[in-house]
Amino acid sequence: MNTIVNTMTTKVVKSSKEPSSTKDGFRIWFDTALIRQHKQAESILERVCRSKYSGIILYPDNLEKYQKQINGHLQKIISVKDKGELTELINKKIIQPGEESGKQIVIATSNEELLEFHNKLKICYKAFVKDADTLHKAIEVGKKFDYLSILFDDPTNIPLELVIAELQPTDTILMKEIKSTNDVEDAIVSLGVMEVGADGIIFSPDSHETYNSFIKELDDLVTSHIKLQVGTITRSEPIGMGYRGCIDLAAIFHPDEGMLVGSTSQGGLLCCPEVFYLPYMELRPFRVNAGGVHSYVFNANTTDYLSELKAGSSVMVVNAAGKVKKYPVGRIKTEIRPLRLIEAEFEGGKKVNVIMQDDWHVRIYSDKVIPLNITELKPGDKVLGHVTEPGRHVGIKVDEHIIEK
Repeated sequence: MNTIVNTMTTKVVKSSKEPSSTKDGFRIWFDTALIRQHKQAESILERVCRSKYSGIILYPDNLEKYQKQINGHLQKIISVKDKGELTELINKKIIQPGEESGKQIVIATSNEELLEFHNKLKICYKAFVKDADTLHKAIEVGKKFDYLSILFDDPTNIPLELVIAELQPTDTILMKEIKSTNDVEDAIVSLGVMEVGADGIIFSPDSHETYNSFIKELDDLVTSHIKLQVGTITRSEPIGMGYRGCIDLAAIFHPDEGMLVGSTSQGGLLCCPEVFYLPYMELRPFRVNAGGVHSYVFNANTTDYLSELKAGSSVMVVNAAGKVKKYPVGRIKTEIRPLRLIEAEFEGGKKVNVIMQDDWHVRIYSDKVIPLNITELKPGDKVLGHVTEPGRHVGIKVDEHIIEK
């Protein structure tokens, strides 16, 4: 993975870390200790084993009961109290140190003495942080192990940031344990800040309702890639005055990121943010001058009318490789401006158009990820966009014959 640098944060991604076992790149563990406390948890475990979770935390007293239902793609994290419990598991050949198959098994413990098994087994050091002393101890001990799982007593993410900074030079994989069994928001936020945060979470929903909510939010979060295509400009001309909207995000754009905007549900063009040189004004790296208020703004699994977006709406940001992020809208700024119609043709003769403010500083991306001033576009120019099958109802794809012009 590349090192990501922008004006707000710097994230060094450790390529030496072992890859996640999930296709979406998230490590998410479920703790079977919950089953002792909540009646629904056993049936939730059955669903977890078929979901986007990547690991299950087991215990010596429930290994035999649950390990058979755990699918091969799931890591087994076995929690032990001390060397005696671990030695017993080794003697029973439940754990076989040094074998290739052992990569799917992690030993979780809060006992520092188990560090002596570090070269033979994958070990996760479990820490509870309630103050500065326990925070520093968690860091110093945790960096010696393969994994560090931390449960914070307080809801702030400030101590988590300190742990991340300290662990960057190491190969230790950081797991944040979600304190509440029904705090979906904390779980999703923790995963959402993985770009500058933890490598994964431990979250054990205490009801099917909470589980459903988490999976729904997770599905939105992991829509991580969209296919971009190269189109050819066929038309670019002024069309008079109209209302256009700028989308201001609570985010800072990178110079290869933008938003997909189009006049029809068949697709959109990748519109540039205001991160490039402007001779008469300061840059606004949070803004995309998106286009006419009638426009579709392409989101993860849906589309939104630009006119419907407002502060707090969630929108999709796409980079030139098609990688997707989601950010909240800060505001929509709508004004009457001169407008320009831009049309591009893609493979198979499919045409996409967008109506944008007719001004030199408004730009879309070329196929070489170069910002093109829309007033200088000409037929034959190559641009980036996204083409899909037309047909939307309240933003959701529907299978019906629809013609949009």
